[in-house]
Amino acid sequence: MLVALAATTVAVMATNPVVTAMPSLTIAPDAHAAGMGDLGAATTPDFNSQHWNAAKYAFIEDSRGGIVASYTPWLRSLVGDIDLAYLCGFYKFDDLQAISASFTYFSMGEVQMTNLDGTFLQMAHPNEWALDVAYSRKLHEYVSMAATLRFMYSDLNNGANSSTNGSVNELYPAWTMAADISLYYRQPIELPMGESRFALGFNLSNLGGKMSYDKGNTSNFIPANMRIGVSYELPFDNYNRLMASVECNKMLVPTTKSRYATALTDKTTTSEEFPEGVPMYDTDEYSRVSSPKGWWQSFNDAPGYTNEDGKRVSGSLEEFQEVQWAVGLEYSYDRKFFGRVGYSHENYYKGNRRYVTVGAGFALSIVRLDVSYCIATASTNPLNNTMRFTLGFDLAGIKDLVNNKK
Repeated sequence: MLVALAATTVAVMATNPVVTAMPSLTIAPDAHAAGMGDLGAATTPDFNSQHWNAAKYAFIEDSRGGIVASYTPWLRSLVGDIDLAYLCGFYKFDDLQAISASFTYFSMGEVQMTNLDGTFLQMAHPNEWALDVAYSRKLHEYVSMAATLRFMYSDLNNGANSSTNGSVNELYPAWTMAADISLYYRQPIELPMGESRFALGFNLSNLGGKMSYDKGNTSNFIPANMRIGVSYELPFDNYNRLMASVECNKMLVPTTKSRYATALTDKTTTSEEFPEGVPMYDTDEYSRVSSPKGWWQSFNDAPGYTNEDGKRVSGSLEEFQEVQWAVGLEYSYDRKFFGRVGYSHENYYKGNRRYVTVGAGFALSIVRLDVSYCIATASTNPLNNTMRFTLGFDLAGIKDLVNNKK
């Protein structure tokens, strides 16, 4: 009885978030989507669509090409030197097809590297970056698809290893290739006050190989993700419109099974086996799982846990808890001035990122500016007070301006 109780106590302490390499690719890079609760799979097509759903570029009507730059001072409530920079652009060949590309750079600031015995080695500047290109095309009046190819690179220690003998503790830069497959459906609906729009977005992102930081001894899943969203844009008159959007996404990554799960299963593990209260992961088994197998396995491999009330949560319910969802609203006046609000929710046992976002923006003939702000609703959420800025330029508008000056 005491053994089972000890195991249950440990299980209640545990959280089991989905862990991946390059988690920076899950960060919303632009202020437009961030102002609506970090969603964008089915929202109105814009210059930032590459990250959320590249198929939306084929539906952009007011521009033939554009470029945007975004900046996020990340985790400012914890540290002051972590930043995310994002550059994205697109060009439409005609009314049916477009090409787009983006570059994401995540700086982890300055980190002091030490030897295993605590001896100082050097100051390092860990960083991650990704470069991708996409092709999107309308398949029907209401449907478009896109394919994206991405190169991903992660350097966690800038080569500051503790030895040169190939120790298992050494870290090396890791890289891999991945692809996205996305779909966008938009149906106009005529109303007495104007044309409303219903949209559905679907994106499978970061489908690719695993990353290894120790030359193949172990491997890590990249943040493969399935995102589904729906939105509806309602006009009030010729100038005022309101868009509502709901979106959910799930990481296509196996749930890491810790020894907490084993303790719950066999009831033979005592609290002495967890002196620090930290789960121990079977990294060898985790590394042997291939990427395709991991995508399918991610839907039915959650081990379950015991919650704070002492009740057993099944693995099936834990799978549903791995789904992160968001809702957002956007008000626009004459499609030039925008106000946004949103909410994003993640289960307590899967990371507990819960926050309200607000944002604003304006779009002129050439320049587009968006700003968003995050207000955490979970007391331990490091996303609190995170602000994003996005500045965009309409290439067609710049071209027209140059031609008029001539």
